[in-house]
Parts: sequence; C-alpha cells; structure tokens
Amino acid sequence: MNDDTIHPEAEPVPETIDSPNDPAPTAEARIAALEAEAAEYRDKWIRAQAEMENLRARTRREVEDARLYAVQKFAGDVAETAENLRRGLESLPPAAPDESELLAKLRDGFAGVERSFVAMLERNGIKAEEPVGAMFDANRHQAMAEQETSDAPPGTIIQAWSRSWLLNGRLLKPAMVVVAKAPASPHGSHLDVEA
Repeated sequence: MNDDTIHPEAEPVPETIDSPNDPAPTAEARIAALEAEAAEYRDKWIRAQAEMENLRARTRREVEDARLYAVQKFAGDVAETAENLRRGLESLPPAAPDESELLAKLRDGFAGVERSFVAMLERNGIKAEEPVGAMFDANRHQAMAEQETSDAPPGTIIQAWSRSWLLNGRLLKPAMVVVAKAPASPHGSHLDVEA
C-alpha cells in the first residue's frame, strides 16, 4: 500500500493565514504585534497574581474570624450564665453582723464561684464591661428606660440591669441600662403670659 494515500479520517492541513494576494507583514509590524500580545499577557498575569494575593488575604481573615468568633452562640449562653450567677448573688440579703454562718458561707461561695467563672471567661476572650457611670453608647448598650435626675449628666448610665459582654473585642450582648435625662423644668413647658 502507498503511504501517500489520503485517508478520509485524517485532519486537513491548515491553510496559511496570509493569502498570496495579501502583502507580508513587515518585521517591525510583526514585532509590535508580538510585543502588544506579550504586554497583554503580562497585564493578565499581574492581575491574576493580585487577585490571588487578595484571595489569600481574605481567606486568612476569614479563618482568623472563624477561629475567634466560631463560639459566639456558646459564648452568649455562657455570658448569660454569668449574669444569672450575679443575679443570684445580688438576691441574697446584704451581709449583717448577726447573720447566720450558713448564709455568710453561701454568699462567700457564690461570690467565689462568680469570680472564678468570670476569670475563666476572660482567659478565653469573653469579657464583661460594667456600664454604670459611662456615657450611653448605642453600640454597646440597650436603653431600657430613661430617668430624670440632677445627680448625673444627661446620657449617663445610672443603672444597669446587665453588663455588656464582648467576645475578643466584638459585642456579644449589649448591657441593658437606665439612662439619665435632665429633670423637667418646674414650671412645665408652657409660658406665663400676663394680660
């Protein structure tokens, strides 16, 4: 059999791009076209590199956030338990010189448990902030009521029903607070008008 035979399955040989009627591109034009193509590929490569670096940085941030804040729901529940310990301690009658030894031991036991529990939370990035005396901050506090008083400047927190809780610096639970407001004027808001 002859090797010069054309098989129908064989791929056809591609035709040249330039037809015999087209003038051949000059060497300078060909070099300019190749340089433009190289610049385009270089630009694409630089953009891809920048995109990959941004992706790496974003992934690092997301992994770090996941590590720091993955326990947010659990931390909120634990913070609520710490608040309940505090409420239990505050529900006991104040210390008195003639109180029973059992009550004094109970109070001391609750206080010790609360101290060690809060210390354990702080070691793990969960921190309480006592808001009384601070200025109201809507990012950290939830105003439950306003109270007229001349003992504190308006906007000052005068009572806290609970503390603010933070997880690695991010708000976990806002403090529920009572905020001071200026006392109403003694004459009311109407003007005295003489006829």
